[in-house]
Amino acid sequence: MDRTIANLEEQVAALTAAEQARFKRLFAVSSTVGRLVPPPEMHDWIKKQFGSVEATEEQRIVKVTNLVTFEGALFNVLRASRPMESKQSADLPATLEEGRARDTFASPLTGTPADVFGRIQGEHSITASNIAKYDGFHGVTIFDEYNPLVFSAERLADYINTAKRWGAAAHAADPRARYFFLMWNCLWKSGASILHGHMQMTVTCDMHYAKVEQMRRAAVQYRQSKAESYFDDLFAAHAALGLQVEMGNGISAVANLTPVKEKEILIRGASLDENMAAALYRVLSLYLSLGVSSFNAAVCMPPLTAVENESWSDFPVLLRVVDRGDPFNRTADVGAMELYAQSVVSSDPFKLAAALAGE
Repeated sequence: MDRTIANLEEQVAALTAAEQARFKRLFAVSSTVGRLVPPPEMHDWIKKQFGSVEATEEQRIVKVTNLVTFEGALFNVLRASRPMESKQSADLPATLEEGRARDTFASPLTGTPADVFGRIQGEHSITASNIAKYDGFHGVTIFDEYNPLVFSAERLADYINTAKRWGAAAHAADPRARYFFLMWNCLWKSGASILHGHMQMTVTCDMHYAKVEQMRRAAVQYRQSKAESYFDDLFAAHAALGLQVEMGNGISAVANLTPVKEKEILIRGASLDENMAAALYRVLSLYLSLGVSSFNAAVCMPPLTAVENESWSDFPVLLRVVDRGDPFNRTADVGAMELYAQSVVSSDPFKLAAALAGE
């Protein structure tokens, strides 16, 4: 059987009884066919845009819902071919070079504020305090390489290590601040306001950020009701369908069946270290080879120190990476469906997993 998201139900039916049981306690899958009748006057345009009129007349849509976290996606690969009338024509390398003249991070020691505990210096990076903060502790790890699409495994390891050291310094400055969150918004389509390569990090108090805490509570409830680890089962369910790739050093990656948006990959490890950085490098290298230039990456992880009455025993270091689309397409990649209903996705997780595995 050819593995695609369109035949996910058939693939699940072909699993062993134990694998099906595990999958069905994690996911609900259904499919439908959307039908339409285009007028003859549209046929030439449809053929040019979608390949054939028949491809649009009956469209298979697959709905996948995570029953534990209630993340979900609606897959229709035809949507990747839909017209984008707000597309701009531009040259990304030229745009990046033009941005050097107004680079806010060109001279971080004089052009950015420091945190109250000072700056953390890495081999290829230095921290600054974010001037318009998300939270009480909100910093920036500024890369010494301006172009955010030029990186190596060594540089990524340094960026992550510098960010971690910043988190430890923030926690030392205020022991209540223990919930560390690391994010990388690459280029403006992802939400970045500055082109120069940089990551952002926060450390919050009282409780982890809502979506991380929601995931923790869902995992705790899953353990209590199923007597199994949610994250173990989540990755095993993906592995049974060929959606998991072993990255070495105990790190696994899966092409997410309920992606927040296009080409989402989850990377799971025991600690935020150089091995996770190497796995991130592999994923981002794949992204670049697929033409991705704007992306979000975020690290969800347990607090820096233990918290009374909070169970984090099953919670790994989880690195999430997602493609944010063509930076020169002015059409947003999220709308009311993503904000208030369920993500709408055109990329196929099975093709993404095959590409990550080098197949």
